[in-house]
Amino acid sequence: MNGTMARELDEKDFAILRKLAPEYSGVLCPESGHEFHSILPPVSNHIAEDEEDFAERVGRLSDEDWGYLTDQILSGREDLGCMPEEDIETILVRIREAVSEEAAERVQRLYHLSGCGLL
Repeated sequence: MNGTMARELDEKDFAILRKLAPEYSGVLCPESGHEFHSILPPVSNHIAEDEEDFAERVGRLSDEDWGYLTDQILSGREDLGCMPEEDIETILVRIREAVSEEAAERVQRLYHLSGCGLL
């Protein structure tokens, strides 16, 4: 199972995206057919201005949101792909706080294995 099977974002995904990028709420409705297949990479790579902005955005998410995102990442439905290392570190800190140290370690291993196409 590699990250090539694009998932369709559902209402929960869009709710999280709206927290991360409220300025994009107009294009982030399920009917728009927007090309986002993951949540975190487009925010990291296209929406956030820099790593501080990204950290502030992901800080808006609840522990429940992080539990959901962690499940999506570990199941291969949320692809962290080519996100910058510093944004991955930010995500790992949030997962450690909201979910568990073990979950953060699993996400970190997955990221390093997938490293822009190794997995």
